[in-house]
Amino acid sequence: MSSYRDPAIRIALLPRDTNSQGTVFGGIILSYIDMAGAIEAHRHTRMDRFVTVAMREVIFHKPVFVGDLVSFYAETLGIGTTSITVRVIVEAEQVGATTEQVRVTEAEVVYVAVDEKRQKTKIVKSK
Repeated sequence: MSSYRDPAIRIALLPRDTNSQGTVFGGIILSYIDMAGAIEAHRHTRMDRFVTVAMREVIFHKPVFVGDLVSFYAETLGIGTTSITVRVIVEAEQVGATTEQVRVTEAEVVYVAVDEKRQKTKIVKSK
């Protein structure tokens, strides 16, 4: 299903990540979306520090279950003076059941570049 090269993150989710029904908490997925987006922002700009300022249009299409192998794919949508917008697509594969990956969540995340003093700084595009 995915047309991306490499996931920013790939992880098997554990019982500690789930509710009593065996589905993964949305907050767990959101935290990995945030990490995957930040990894993409760093890869794309080579800048060290970003802070999350917004998560837009987070859509949960299907549940993620304990034991699923979950991949977080990220792509840069745009770069402003101090901000970068990243789209994160989340796909899950039920280990042992099938090799098909199903899109379970997607989100658009906005980050702002900050310096060592945590002040906004201009994004210097990588070469």
